[in-house]
Amino acid sequence: MQIVLLSGGSGKRLWPLSNEIRSKAFLRLLPTENGGMESMIERVCRGLDEAGLLDSCCIVTHRSQVEITRKSVGDQIALLAEPQKRGTFTAVALAASYLHSVKKIDLEEIVVVIPVDSYVEASFFSQLRQFPSVLSESQADIALIGVTPEFPSTQFGYILPSDGSGGMSFLKVKQFAEKPDELAAADFISRGGLWNCGVFSCSLGYLLSSMVERKLSVDYMELLERYDDFPERSFDCEVLEHTQRAVVIPYTGVWADIGSWDALTPHLQEKAIGRGSISEDSKGTHLVNELSCPVHIIGAPGLIVAAGPDGILVAGIEQAKRIKQKLEGHAAKPMIEEKRWGSSRILDFSRTAAGAEVTTSKITMLAGKHTSYHFHRHTKEIWSFLSGNGEYCMNGILHVVAAGDTVMVPIGASHGLRAITPLELIIIELVTSSDVGDYVRVSAEWMGEESAPDYL
Repeated sequence: MQIVLLSGGSGKRLWPLSNEIRSKAFLRLLPTENGGMESMIERVCRGLDEAGLLDSCCIVTHRSQVEITRKSVGDQIALLAEPQKRGTFTAVALAASYLHSVKKIDLEEIVVVIPVDSYVEASFFSQLRQFPSVLSESQADIALIGVTPEFPSTQFGYILPSDGSGGMSFLKVKQFAEKPDELAAADFISRGGLWNCGVFSCSLGYLLSSMVERKLSVDYMELLERYDDFPERSFDCEVLEHTQRAVVIPYTGVWADIGSWDALTPHLQEKAIGRGSISEDSKGTHLVNELSCPVHIIGAPGLIVAAGPDGILVAGIEQAKRIKQKLEGHAAKPMIEEKRWGSSRILDFSRTAAGAEVTTSKITMLAGKHTSYHFHRHTKEIWSFLSGNGEYCMNGILHVVAAGDTVMVPIGASHGLRAITPLELIIIELVTSSDVGDYVRVSAEWMGEESAPDYL
C-alpha cells in the first residue's frame, strides 16, 4: 500500500500567520503530549509513522513549499514538487506517474490519498489498513472514508450511502454532493449521509487508466514538462463523481477541518500564545502573537487576535473567516519564510534613487544545516554575522565566519553557507534588475557536491 499526502493551500484563512508559502499545515500551534507544539503536517506524519505507514509515503506540494515541507518532515519522504497549482486531480496524477515510472510499483498495488492537514486521532490511521481488503471484497474501483456528521455543515462534501451494509464494514455509495446548502446538508444527514474528508483509495492501475482517458502521460518527467499547460481540476469532479462502483468506510472517531480561526482555537493549548495577555473579562478571546512586541487584550470578549510579520488580525471568532475574501486580489510577498536550513524574515524593503531594490532580512540557520550552492544574475549580497560560527564556499573556495564578520557576495559568484553552530546574520540584497531567472541553483548539496536525484 502506497500513501500519497496532498499538501498546498493559499494561506488565506489563517492569515496573518499563514501565507502562500507557510500555509495552515505548517503552523506549529497544536499541542503535543510532552507539552510542545507541532504543525498539522507533523501531526499527520507522526500518526502515519506510529501506524507503520510512513515509509511508503510521498508528498505532493507546490514548488514554493518544498523548503518548508523538507524542514517539517525531513529528507526520508519522497517529495514531488508541482511547477504550478493545478488542483487535486493533477496532483494525484503526478504522484501516480511517479509511483509507476520512477518507483516501478505494481499496477495492482493500492494507493491511498490523504490531505496533509487532516486532524484525526490514531485510530484513523489504523483504519487505512482496511482499504486493500475492502476494495478486494467489494470489487469497487474506489473506496473512501466517510465521517459521521456532527451538524449540517456547508463546508464539506457529502457521501450518501445505499441502505444497509449487509454486515460488511463498508457501504456502497449512492451519491456524492459537493458542499450543499444547509437545508440540503440536513437532508443528507437524515438519510445517513457522511462527511467526505478527502481520503480515498484505489489501485495504481485505476489511477493510470483515468490519466490515459484524459490524455495525460503516465511518465513522471513527461507529465512535469507539460504541467504548465494543464487546467486546474479536482479529483472529485474529474473522477470520483463519475465512478459507478464506489464504497465508503464509515468512521466515528475524531476528525476535524481546522482551517479557520474559529475551528482552530478549540484545539489550542493556551488562550494566549506568544508575548501578551488576555484580561479575565475577555471571555472566549484568543491571542496568537509571533511578534517580539507584546499584545495585551482588555475587556474584549469573543475575539481572535493574531499578529505576525505579515500583519495583524483583530476579528470576532465567528467572523474571522471573512479574511479570505478580504485578501482576494491582494497578493503580497511573505515577510517570513521557513527553509529546510532555518528561517528568513524580511525586516525592511526600499528602492534606491537609481531604482535598485534593497531587501534587508534576518536569517536564522540551524546547526549543521546549509543553503544550496547557487548564484544570482542580478543581485549583490552583504552578509553581517550576529552570532554563531559557520563557513561559506564562494567560487569553490572555503572560508570560516563568526559573529562580527561581514561578507560581500558579488553578482554572479557561486556561493553557499553552512552553520556549524546555530547561526544568525543580516543579509542585505541589492537587486539591479527585476528580470526573471535571477536565482540559479548549482546544487542542493554543500559546496556543489553531486547528489542522487530527488525528483523535485
